[in-house]
Amino acid sequence: MSDDTSTSRTTARASLVRRLWPVGALVLAAVAACVTVTALNDRAPGHEAASHGRGAPAPSGAPADGGSASPSAGPSAGGHAGGGDGGQRSGSPAAAGDKGGSAHPAASRMSVRSLDHPDRYWHVSGGRVRLDPVASGAARRAATFTVIKGLSDARCYSFATSDGGYLRHRDDDGLRAEHDDGSARFERNATFCPRRSSFAGATLLESADRPGRFLRQRDHRLTLARSEDNDLYRADSAFLLVAALA
Repeated sequence: MSDDTSTSRTTARASLVRRLWPVGALVLAAVAACVTVTALNDRAPGHEAASHGRGAPAPSGAPADGGSASPSAGPSAGGHAGGGDGGQRSGSPAAAGDKGGSAHPAASRMSVRSLDHPDRYWHVSGGRVRLDPVASGAARRAATFTVIKGLSDARCYSFATSDGGYLRHRDDDGLRAEHDDGSARFERNATFCPRRSSFAGATLLESADRPGRFLRQRDHRLTLARSEDNDLYRADSAFLLVAALA
């Protein structure tokens, strides 16, 4: 009797195992699938791109070629100057069209050489400005100026002399060295705006209060003259701002 009971129980277990086997196989398959998905999700970002030799994209705003992200260009002296904005009387003048710069920039000591008479410089003699050769120490000092922001327009130039005066034009009386009388007219007369010359490196200087008239040399005297479309005028009105002679 006991042998029959034992045999019956063994048969029942085998039958149960056969019924549960498909269920177990499904459970194992589900676990394996979950493990695979987890492994895929945990892969490092960009791994696939790297495996194909593709680099990660550059951050937004960074240049791809390694160049400067914020290039800047210097101001051109050929721009057109507008109305005056006052500005400091000391400090390097901004080029025409440039409104930026330090509030207290350093002044620039310079001399001015003629393009078509390269041995001659602006030179103050007897209160007048001429184109002269300069050899002595005194002559070199009289041919050296402090170039500052224009008295009537900070985008232009004014030329201060060593004794505290300024170069100004007096209508048809040419360029003179005089002390500031405090008038708006004097400030306009003593302001000249740089313009681009047709000669490389040279500058034209247009009167701030007489637009269309430029400084030019005539018989070695500096005068204001209306613009002319000829080679002689272009050469006579072209000047080089060079290192100070003294």
